[in-house]
Amino acid sequence: MEPVGLSERDLRDIVEIEQLLARYASAMTRTSIEEVMAVFTADGTYSAFGETYTLSDFPALVEAAPDGLFLCGTPAIDLDGDEATGTQPLCFVAQEDHHQRIGWYTDQYRRTEAGWRLATRSMTFLRRSGARDSGRPHDPTRPTPGGDA
Repeated sequence: MEPVGLSERDLRDIVEIEQLLARYASAMTRTSIEEVMAVFTADGTYSAFGETYTLSDFPALVEAAPDGLFLCGTPAIDLDGDEATGTQPLCFVAQEDHHQRIGWYTDQYRRTEAGWRLATRSMTFLRRSGARDSGRPHDPTRPTPGGDA
């Protein structure tokens, strides 16, 4: 029996996108830059820290990130043909000191010849103060888009 409003194709698409996001979290945890880049479209972007990064920025961006566990929850996905949008909760635990960063990703997905890929991924952090923001633009350790780390 299919859930109300979801076709068999919708269910296959949702599972494929969920697996794509699992590969992202696993690759980030293992610091596998090539695998992280492979889950994005060729024109894919990641937004955080008040900036938007393209694939050419990813090696420096991933290298600057602390090592740790990227634990992502089940995404909420809205399909629209060969495009989709979604949100996914994140709890990152730093390996060195076990400090946590929590928040959510806001995503756009696109079906490609190679399957579903992330077209955009944007991070929103939940702060102890109650604030919600995209990161610290002044962080001196983060790379700038198109620049050096």
